Amino acid sequence: MHISEGVLSPAVLIAGALLTAGGVAIGLKKMDYNKIPGVAVLSSTFFVASLIHIPVGPVSSHLILNGLVGILLGWMAFPSILVALFLQALLFQFGGLTTLGVNTLIMSAPAVIAFYLFSYLIKRGNNIITIVAGFLSGAVGVGLAGLFMGLSLLGTGEEFVNIVKLVIAAHIPVMLIEGLITAFCVVFLKRVKPEIVGA
Repeated sequence: MHISEGVLSPAVLIAGALLTAGGVAIGLKKMDYNKIPGVAVLSSTFFVASLIHIPVGPVSSHLILNGLVGILLGWMAFPSILVALFLQALLFQFGGLTTLGVNTLIMSAPAVIAFYLFSYLIKRGNNIITIVAGFLSGAVGVGLAGLFMGLSLLGTGEEFVNIVKLVIAAHIPVMLIEGLITAFCVVFLKRVKPEIVGA
């Protein structure tokens, strides 16, 4: 789900960088010393999960686990995902440095939205509610990321309409897979270490 260098217009790049800077600032403000190891672990999990890429036009499709990162970190997902994307751009040329702001926004904003939509249900719900909320957080995280990517491409030009349709279609199976993975993870974490999910 990385947008490559040279695809987006300067206006979209600047807007993405500014919004990401705001999200990172909020995330860093909410991060205390006790939470740094957890943020680092989830950043590395995101890094590894999104290394396997399936090219789809000028972008790529892969697991991102942003719903899980959002449920566990909230606003701290912004700095966590930013670090992982920066290392991927530097080490593997996935995405790029000029698109770092937009790519971070595309993956982090849905993580924060998933946090606000589903974290309470996961914390307070029974097993069935936790499973459903976990699945939805994973699926919504990927679905919104695909939608935000599409909006970024359309903000650059209408010539990307067909690619946007392809990107959204390519992420439907990823939504289902991520939903199942996230549901399993939150149920497991709630059972063995409930404080991680705030239960």
